[in-house]
Amino acid sequence: MINSRKLEDLHPLVQAKARLMIEKCRQAGIDLLVTSTYRDFASQDALFAQGRVVPGNRVTNARAGQSFHNYRVAFDVVPVVHGKPMWETVGASAQVWKQIGDIGKSCGLEWAGDWTTFREFPHFQYTAGLTLKDFQAGRTLP
Repeated sequence: MINSRKLEDLHPLVQAKARLMIEKCRQAGIDLLVTSTYRDFASQDALFAQGRVVPGNRVTNARAGQSFHNYRVAFDVVPVVHGKPMWETVGASAQVWKQIGDIGKSCGLEWAGDWTTFREFPHFQYTAGLTLKDFQAGRTLP
């Protein structure tokens, strides 16, 4: 099973946008830790099982082939504050996440913190307008 944290495992276009976002965040005083990039189908199914058939919190609604991570066009991050990941997304933390989201969007990325259903503050992706059905059919970024 592959559940990578390496930017090198992303599509080159997404990798470049991710690196730019991380650098812009660093310049703004925000250190980011990349927590997930590419996931193979087995890893995606294992995550989907969490909170359903194995113990743990539900962290995804996507089965294998239904996540942009499976196609190397999505990644997750978390800000590191005083050496610890800051997963909290409400209160004072919300402002930090909003700043990260705004920086990501300025780099041409879609931020899942803007989604109306299953908002994911750590999740960023670049699909160039391609849908999951496109990726499932074998299309990819140039």
